[in-house]
Amino acid sequence: MKYRRFQSKVVVRIDKGEEIVTSLSHLCKKLNIKSGTIIGIGATNKITIGLMNTETKKYQSKELTGDHEITPLVGNITTKDGEVYLHLHITVCNDEHQALGGHLTSAVVSATFEGVIDIIDGEITREFDTSASLNLLKL
Repeated sequence: MKYRRFQSKVVVRIDKGEEIVTSLSHLCKKLNIKSGTIIGIGATNKITIGLMNTETKKYQSKELTGDHEITPLVGNITTKDGEVYLHLHITVCNDEHQALGGHLTSAVVSATFEGVIDIIDGEITREFDTSASLNLLKL
């Protein structure tokens, strides 16, 4: 992974074979980013996405393999219990130009990933909400 910071923005490139969520989490810790947004594009060949079943309150995960374009990844950066908390969603397209998407759990870069982090000056935290069974923004 390579990155370059420009005041409140960070441009990041994640290289082939690197995992996106882990790489972004490490970068946020290294740069002490507590709140922000991220957007990115790229390619992956191994991805796990999820969908929250609101009745069972459990994530239903699906792993996809093979070449997929990231069109795009979007999300936010907050903290929970003092640790970086990434909430990322992704849309990917396969070789038949079919789009699939959901909550991003993991994605391994197959060519490159290019993203921009927009840092928010301050810290936004999350707390677990029992009725939703989700870690919601504490505002």
